[in-house]
Amino acid sequence: MIDANLLLLIARKINRDKIGITTDLPFHGADIWNHYEISWLNDKGKPLAAMAEIIYPCDSPNLIESKSMKLYFNSFNNTKITDVLTLQEIIQTDLSNRVGANVSVTIKNLTDEMIYAALQGECLDNLDITCSVYARDKSFLKTHNVVVEEVVYSNLLKSNCPVTGQPDWGSVQIAYKGRKINHEGLLRYIVSYRDCTDFGEQCVERIFIDILTTCQPDELTVYGRYTRRGGIDINSLRATKNVKYQIENKRLCRQ
Repeated sequence: MIDANLLLLIARKINRDKIGITTDLPFHGADIWNHYEISWLNDKGKPLAAMAEIIYPCDSPNLIESKSMKLYFNSFNNTKITDVLTLQEIIQTDLSNRVGANVSVTIKNLTDEMIYAALQGECLDNLDITCSVYARDKSFLKTHNVVVEEVVYSNLLKSNCPVTGQPDWGSVQIAYKGRKINHEGLLRYIVSYRDCTDFGEQCVERIFIDILTTCQPDELTVYGRYTRRGGIDINSLRATKNVKYQIENKRLCRQ
């Protein structure tokens, strides 16, 4: 039996208070969830399987804890549902009601071609740096006295889930316009999340706020894509410009 009460809500305000976001949001954006383990029964009792793309805005009052999302989707496993459109509408209604905002849900056929993508920009990971700090340290963020517009990324983002304690492995892309950020310091800063205990969405918001307040770029976009746990990957985008749904959801090779 489908049970929306299985969805555990987490108020975004709780984590945002910790990073000093107490009034209007300093960013736009959305969270993209890809769920790879969806199954239900048709009218004849035959199991069907699919994927789901779930997108909801960063200004929703709540987010959903990922393990509870898996439990919710498990409640579909032995439920007869007439067609995919009905399934999609049920999920969309339940999730929208829980997070307190309009949620976009798209059910995807498993026979559709999946194309891996790569983050754009200059990869920081080949920099030959020494690392010894694995607790978030924004003092690594330094700028040069030259204005640039550039995109950089790293696949070395790692933090720990505050609910399960399990590692969350991610990649982060940073696009900005303003004083050039020192690349070695930026990579050390990203690495300093390694032992932090935060949800992926919160890590992306922390990175955004730290760069915005410390480096003071004219424009900034931070895009984090995390590998899947429990059949779900979570990807968050935060930007100074309103790009709420102008996001290309292409999974990386680790996803």
